[in-house]
Amino acid sequence: MRMQNTVTSNRSEQTPARRVVMAATVGNFVEWFDIGVYGTMSASLSKHLFDSTDPVSALLSTFAVFAVGFVIRPVGGLVFGPMADRIGRNRVLVITVALTSLSTAAIGILPSYETIGVLAPLLLIAIRLLQGFGAGGETSSAVGLLYEYAPRDKRGFYTSLSAATGFVAFVASAGLALGLTLGLGDEAVSEWAWRIPFLVALPLGLIALYLRSQLDDSPVFRQMQSDEELSVSPLRETFQKARVAMLVLAGLVVLKGVAHWTLQTFMVSYMEDTLGFTMTESFLASTIAMAVVMVLIPISGIISDKIGRKPVLGAGAVGIFVLAWPAITLMTLENAPLAIAAMVLLALPVAAYDGAINAIMAEMFPARIRTGAMAIPYNVAVSLLGGTAPYIAAWLTVTTGYKQAPSFYLMLAAAVTFVTLIRFVRETAGPKATFSPEN
Repeated sequence: MRMQNTVTSNRSEQTPARRVVMAATVGNFVEWFDIGVYGTMSASLSKHLFDSTDPVSALLSTFAVFAVGFVIRPVGGLVFGPMADRIGRNRVLVITVALTSLSTAAIGILPSYETIGVLAPLLLIAIRLLQGFGAGGETSSAVGLLYEYAPRDKRGFYTSLSAATGFVAFVASAGLALGLTLGLGDEAVSEWAWRIPFLVALPLGLIALYLRSQLDDSPVFRQMQSDEELSVSPLRETFQKARVAMLVLAGLVVLKGVAHWTLQTFMVSYMEDTLGFTMTESFLASTIAMAVVMVLIPISGIISDKIGRKPVLGAGAVGIFVLAWPAITLMTLENAPLAIAAMVLLALPVAAYDGAINAIMAEMFPARIRTGAMAIPYNVAVSLLGGTAPYIAAWLTVTTGYKQAPSFYLMLAAAVTFVTLIRFVRETAGPKATFSPEN
């Protein structure tokens, strides 16, 4: 093991950290850019790709199709996660970024409901399925690559960059939408310019494809390859050796699924359609909140390297539980500065949680089955809770008539994750670490 760690360390030094981070995170940017664009442009999608004679039904249908893309993610995780354990993290990352970028760009050229009728939402469903299938292997493979390249005392920081890049994509998508709105006006964006952000995914995908194709796989994977220690059947081995740990990870990811997609995807349409804010005000609030998360996530990752993952994750869960109702109540006052402050308030605990979650995911499993064991529970939890979060939040608001109803869904998710963390998770980093994973 000592020799193995020495070889791994030497190989890590041969690859510039900047190249590794860029290659690993750029595909994550494309995936989250797609999610961000879909959320920020949901009102326009509902108008053009669904029957707009009933606006509420069209918006709910838009969120329902958003959820469809998540339904297929566990299948993608089952396929791509174990595949990355067998043929390499980087080869899988090349495949996933090609799928997500091409399918995202395809939304930008979809004919409208007025032009082709029911075929428009059907084609959107097909595209979302393709996106979800590719995304099923993206996060676990990218986190695995970053984790296995990182120095032992900086794994929280390195893996947090994957999550931070997701919010860079959120900021870019919301900022692009805001820029288009300011430059072209609400009417132009609503009528035709909403397609532009989706089309941007194509050149981004080509850049990601090039960067990833030029990067060697992780030193840990190459060492296992050299020593002939790769699993012959990683999927079977994963379920034989990691069933309990995967259930625990699913509990930890509950909050990620609900908080992320409520904050990022639901809130823009909630502010615009339920609370009466303008499109510009909604995009501005979302952009500022996502920028705050983007900046704070790496700081949270560094803190998790110093004091451990559990305190940081716990602070995030408690913060969301405590702040969800007050923050959304502030938003219902329908004052733009207060709404922005409320979004930032919710962003703080999300950043704390996101800074530590990726590292602890990787640290829960040995290298032989790491990406598959991460991908399966992560995608199941995100599929069941993340993809449906905007729909459930919108449904709760419409059916109860209570504007603060989405806050209770956030609080429930925070409680589930906090109990899982305290009851079942061992510390994996920092001075109180009780568990040291292989590699």
